[in-house]
Amino acid sequence: MSSLLIADRPAPHVRRVTLNRPEQLNAMTSDLCEALHRELREISADRSCRAVILTGAGRGFCAGLDLHGYGAAPGNDGSDEARDRLANQQHMSTLILGLRALPQPVIAAVNGPAAGFGLALALGCDIRYAGREAVFRVAFINIAVSNCDMGTSWLLPRLIGASRSHELMLTGRRVDADEALRIGLVADAVDGELLAERSLEAAIQIASLAPWGVQLTKRGMWASLEIPSEQAAVEYEDRQQIMSTFGRALPEAVAAFLEKRPAEFAD
Repeated sequence: MSSLLIADRPAPHVRRVTLNRPEQLNAMTSDLCEALHRELREISADRSCRAVILTGAGRGFCAGLDLHGYGAAPGNDGSDEARDRLANQQHMSTLILGLRALPQPVIAAVNGPAAGFGLALALGCDIRYAGREAVFRVAFINIAVSNCDMGTSWLLPRLIGASRSHELMLTGRRVDADEALRIGLVADAVDGELLAERSLEAAIQIASLAPWGVQLTKRGMWASLEIPSEQAAVEYEDRQQIMSTFGRALPEAVAAFLEKRPAEFAD
């Protein structure tokens, strides 16, 4: 694993990924972005992993794009500026899509500033918890570009509503942990020293459940945000639910409930 990331397994079936540029508040570069792409691919193929925690080293989650320079996405050679700029953009934006595509739920443990690309990383996760030191900001507009970037204009309104999103995106102002909790941007806000424990607690809870049911739930939740009618959503759910009844997880869950014991699910 690249020194830009710290990967560990703090509990059975749980993987934690820590951005490791603490002196730069984990600002994003092409090397860090590529390390995250590789890590997500590895996690996706790891059937023993059932939940993921994403956090930052030091006092920041991710302060956004490194303004000293992002670097070059793989394959860029300087021969075509428009192509290379688009490749850099897609190198970052597909990372947000990769979080959604990951079979396992991802918990963002936001331990400090999450601005611009860092905010997009948090939004792309399935659950967000904040330490009291966390600060959220849709920051692209503060460097004279559009705040509609890295999926933020799609994700943020679906999480906190259009009215609040418009205000945050047009002003570029900071949101502290208490406000983030109040508006529904995060699921919980805790003292900083409790953030790792809170995130791990949720990851362990997820990891105790049937992996196939969890994966289908994650896919279904995200898909439902794009389904235009209740009728279509219910039909999607019907088919997904029938898929979940195959295999050994359902009879094991029922037996464990009746026998008053913890269920044991295969990876």
